[in-house]
Amino acid sequence: MSVAAASLAVHPCWSCKGPVATRALFCSVCGAVQGPGATDHFSRLGMVPTFEIDRDVLDRQYFGFQRRLHPDRFAAKSPKERMLSQSQATALNEAYETLKDPLKRAAYLLKMLDHAVDLGACGTISDPELLMEQMEKREEIAEAETVAEIATLSAAADAEVLACQCHISAAFNAEDVDEAARLTLRLKYLTKLADDARAKKIRLSRG
Repeated sequence: MSVAAASLAVHPCWSCKGPVATRALFCSVCGAVQGPGATDHFSRLGMVPTFEIDRDVLDRQYFGFQRRLHPDRFAAKSPKERMLSQSQATALNEAYETLKDPLKRAAYLLKMLDHAVDLGACGTISDPELLMEQMEKREEIAEAETVAEIATLSAAADAEVLACQCHISAAFNAEDVDEAARLTLRLKYLTKLADDARAKKIRLSRG
């Protein structure tokens, strides 16, 4: 069964044995909190699986679910219910942290499409064009000696990140998974460059 199909499945409530949707927080029959089911991050937060998401909607969904799982609501409940509520909260946190970050969100979508990209890999860049781009930009950052110079490079790096995100969105919309994967790897390195430029800007600003 695929993750998408699993998210639409039902299972018996551990408390009353009534039917419960996989992504449901609580049993609709007895109201008992449920454990996190095997569903994808988008379904867990009630979002459509897409790269372009409304951050306000994502925040509203996440904080709305988390309020329902606040520890105070389970202070008088059984140890099992307190444990299940914490498991749900942990699963929601993981989903939110993934979907709010464009790079992680793109990689997660690619994984759902059976086209995984390893964001943790730190080996040699195999794409010659990407390798040359990274070498040139890193050299520029290393050679920047003034706040003005690094501020210009930092702004340019941030703009590159945003542009790459737009290209990723277009690739997903065109169902060009290979291009989305290539751009996601590029976004990984562009994001690191932007972070490094921002960090150097802070160091130079402090003098």
